[in-house]
Amino acid sequence: MHIVIAVHGFPPTFAAGAELRAYRMARWLLGLGHKVRVICVEAIDHPGGFTFVDDELDDIPVRRLFFNFEKVPSELRWRFNNPWIGDQVEKYLLESKTQVMHLISGYLMSTSALKAAQRMNIPTVVTLTDFWFLCPRVTLWRTNGSLCEGPEGTLKCVRCLWEESRRYRLPAQVAPKLVDFAWRWLTKHPTVGRYLGLPDELDAIEERQLVLREALNSVDVVICPSRFLQDVFIQSGVNPSRLVFARQGVDFTGEDAPRRRDGDGKLRIGYMGQLAKHKGVAVLFQAFQHVKSGDLLPELYVYGDLKQSPKYVSRLNRLRAGNERIILAGRYERHIVWQVLAELDVIVVPSLWYENSPNTILEALAAKVPVVASNLGGMAELVKHEVNGLLFTVSDADDLANQLQWLVDDVELLPRLRAGIGPVKSVEQEMLELVQIYQQVSSQ
Repeated sequence: MHIVIAVHGFPPTFAAGAELRAYRMARWLLGLGHKVRVICVEAIDHPGGFTFVDDELDDIPVRRLFFNFEKVPSELRWRFNNPWIGDQVEKYLLESKTQVMHLISGYLMSTSALKAAQRMNIPTVVTLTDFWFLCPRVTLWRTNGSLCEGPEGTLKCVRCLWEESRRYRLPAQVAPKLVDFAWRWLTKHPTVGRYLGLPDELDAIEERQLVLREALNSVDVVICPSRFLQDVFIQSGVNPSRLVFARQGVDFTGEDAPRRRDGDGKLRIGYMGQLAKHKGVAVLFQAFQHVKSGDLLPELYVYGDLKQSPKYVSRLNRLRAGNERIILAGRYERHIVWQVLAELDVIVVPSLWYENSPNTILEALAAKVPVVASNLGGMAELVKHEVNGLLFTVSDADDLANQLQWLVDDVELLPRLRAGIGPVKSVEQEMLELVQIYQQVSSQ
């Protein structure tokens, strides 16, 4: 079968969850004998404008697209309906003799990628890895740090986007009640907002909500890696018959990692992921500063790119305040993930946004490492409190500190949580399910 995977980024330049998922899918499908190609966005600020480069990564043919949002008539609209990407995808699909196109996330590739395939009567599959189809900021996490339950009107989305700018964010921080009142008033009087200069943003957001909902409802199969994500999109107006729950798998046999050290009197706590505000790493640092030594000596190992967000890393260093038990370990190469997990007793996933089906949690559970996570979204779906891990109230450093202190003080708790970890779906199982979906949509 000839398959094209479309994704907003691809290794080696980009290596976050969705990008790695696309890479893993391509490698496994190639191994199963399918013809697989990838089309991705390599840069959105390319000084030369619009172009592409073809290359190959581990036998995977990849077309990398380069363009520049500063050279388009409306960035807000092009982010969800990029006609240039549509043209490029259509040409690539034609060259590849494509039988199925699989879009991951939708971010940056936009709905134009789906429309291109549908114009050619090529079946389409989408994997939702985030909330891009509902939220211009992708995460359903407002600029002020609060959670959003989904689109409730165009003005709320416009406010969130405007407050990404310091000009509008500072008034909201200095006089939140006054700004809240002003926006509530505008919500009741949208015509006034249009008079004040909001029409283009309001129209673009309204168009975005309509176009993206229609796009998902036109896809043959929409894969949701978590029940939580599936429910959110059903509530947002997506036809339930399009949505299929299918958790991603983990490429782990149980023989890849050395044995974890036990009985040395230490509790090795780990964080593995982006060092970014929405990931809640600062909450973890604040909590750890209050964890005292007990039957075990707690240590915190933080794995993440120290160069990605310099300002946030500077904040983390201030929170660390010379605590030698907090070790900034930097990035690790993906091929040693199991060795990293083998050196940890527990990992913490303190995200402030809903998350979906975090690879970090699945990999930890596959390696029999219990997880402490925010009681929110897809995290709470995977971590069962006092069974295979512990849950704490999102953004509550005191509650997180209490859970970590419990692990320190009760030496029997960690073994109980390890014993409560059940089997984790394998990548092989995931790929067999995916091939069945491809066969289903291509035979319709």
